[in-house]
Amino acid sequence: MQIDMHNFTPWTSLAGGLLIGAGIALFVLLAGRVAGISGIVGGLLRPVRGDSGWRLAFLAGLIGAPFAFALVLPLPAAHVDAGLPVLLLAGLLVGVGTRYGAGCTSGHGICGMSRRSPRSYAATAAFMGAGFLTVWLMRHALGAA
Repeated sequence: MQIDMHNFTPWTSLAGGLLIGAGIALFVLLAGRVAGISGIVGGLLRPVRGDSGWRLAFLAGLIGAPFAFALVLPLPAAHVDAGLPVLLLAGLLVGVGTRYGAGCTSGHGICGMSRRSPRSYAATAAFMGAGFLTVWLMRHALGAA
């Protein structure tokens, strides 16, 4: 295994992780809420009076951040090696897994583990293990991509 030094970005990755951690911590401290995306979107699907504004603002920030970034620097090129049917199936499977796992990667992996939630440790281990197994099967056992 070799590191692609041209695309190896430890400092920007560290900065991004620190920003995410600071944002999550501030969100918990100031709003008393966990920043799990599936919970935020799920709350919009079953709206409670007076609870939608912050959820819409959070999602607007997620969607608007790349556009704000593009005002300062060019966005990196995105390339996806999958067709629309595969992406739709993947999205459906992530949605089902999120529902069964009572949360998503951001809810369990970032927020839940930082609060030392045993359920989040188990969920994070499960989805990371499933991801590792999927990559190993696709690249090594089946020889795909």
